[in-house]
Amino acid sequence: MHKRVVFVDSTDTQQAIDASNALGEDEILLLENTRFLPGEESNDAALARSLARLGDLFVNDAFGAAHRAHASTAGVCEFLHPCVAGLLMERELDYLGRAIGNAERPFVAILGGSKISGKIDVIEQLLPKVDGMLIGGAMACTFYRAMGLETGKSLVEEEKVDLARELTEKWGTRLTLPHDAVVAPSVEQGAAAHAVPKDGIAKDEAMLDIGPRTAESYSRAIASAKTVLWNGPMGVFETPPFDAGTMAIAHAMAAATKRGAVTIVGGGDSAAAVAQAGLEDKMSHVSTGGGASLEFLEGKTLPGVEALDDVSAE
Repeated sequence: MHKRVVFVDSTDTQQAIDASNALGEDEILLLENTRFLPGEESNDAALARSLARLGDLFVNDAFGAAHRAHASTAGVCEFLHPCVAGLLMERELDYLGRAIGNAERPFVAILGGSKISGKIDVIEQLLPKVDGMLIGGAMACTFYRAMGLETGKSLVEEEKVDLARELTEKWGTRLTLPHDAVVAPSVEQGAAAHAVPKDGIAKDEAMLDIGPRTAESYSRAIASAKTVLWNGPMGVFETPPFDAGTMAIAHAMAAATKRGAVTIVGGGDSAAAVAQAGLEDKMSHVSTGGGASLEFLEGKTLPGVEALDDVSAE
């Protein structure tokens, strides 16, 4: 930024306040991470009041922490006004808000990851809104079990099988499961990986990625959409060859962006996968908040957003 930056290795001290008051024209003050402070996560009022003494207004641009009611995200807004959203926060809320409230159609959501329990609120929130939902990752195996299919050594949440059955029965026309799977005895035995139909998983093998037919089918669905939301990898993308399905989705999303579709990557592992593919700048928006984006998509109120004043920075 070509500005003089002053660093103080504390945040809620008189030294920090004095440094703030002593700043010259065009100087920037950088303070220590608030996570080191005992009262941060408990949203201690005394700490929030101390932080409020550091400036004349508060700009929150940390969307990744907006789902936490901490002293530096929510508490400070009790003592300092105006409190406004930064440009990144505004962009996050715009794209994610558009996905759940005003998406251009056809609207396709892709949900992956290991457990259905971590995504159930997102699934239930989005299913009424999307034209199609594509399921990947180990969570597909809980749906397979609900269908009576053999899942071998795959991760299955037994306590969610009934829920998976209910979702399939209610939303079967919108909910698409993988047609085939890449299986192996374990993640460490990548050399033994091979594709099988969804009803061909052996007892001594586990599903570790979506299969090639599914990757092609999902890519076609993405190509037909005008809005695509992706949250969760299709397999164990950190370990080749079980990254192929996730990479296929990333490339299909990039191609859709180029054609003019709005593509949104919901943070967390999905964002890591896009970065691994080198395609971050080929998406309309890659969220910086894993937990925050999930909670927003679940329809929950984010404390760090709710605390902001209803004013815009100019």
